[in-house]
Amino acid sequence: MRAGRDVALATVVETWGSAPRPPGSHLAVDADGLFEGSVSGGCVEGEVIVAAMDVIATGEPRMLEYGVADETAWRAGLSCGGRIRVYVERVG
Repeated sequence: MRAGRDVALATVVETWGSAPRPPGSHLAVDADGLFEGSVSGGCVEGEVIVAAMDVIATGEPRMLEYGVADETAWRAGLSCGGRIRVYVERVG
C-alpha cells in the first residue's frame, strides 16, 4: 500500500477439524498477484489469490469456504480433512 498498489487482505475467520492455518492468519495480495503470508499452508493459496485480485478489481468483499467435500478444495489440494472459511476484502 505504501508503494501505491491496490491490496486485498484474506483472513482465515473460521476453521473446522484439521486446518493448516488457525483463525486470524492473513494473506495480503496486490493487483499483480504478488502476495505475502498464508491462509492455508499452500493448499488453496492460488484460489484465494485469484479471488483477492477480483476483490481488488470490483471492491466487493467475498467469503470463501474450502473443505474436503468441496470440489474446488480437492482441485486446489485441501485434503487435510478440515474446512476453512476465508474473508477477502480490499484495504487502503
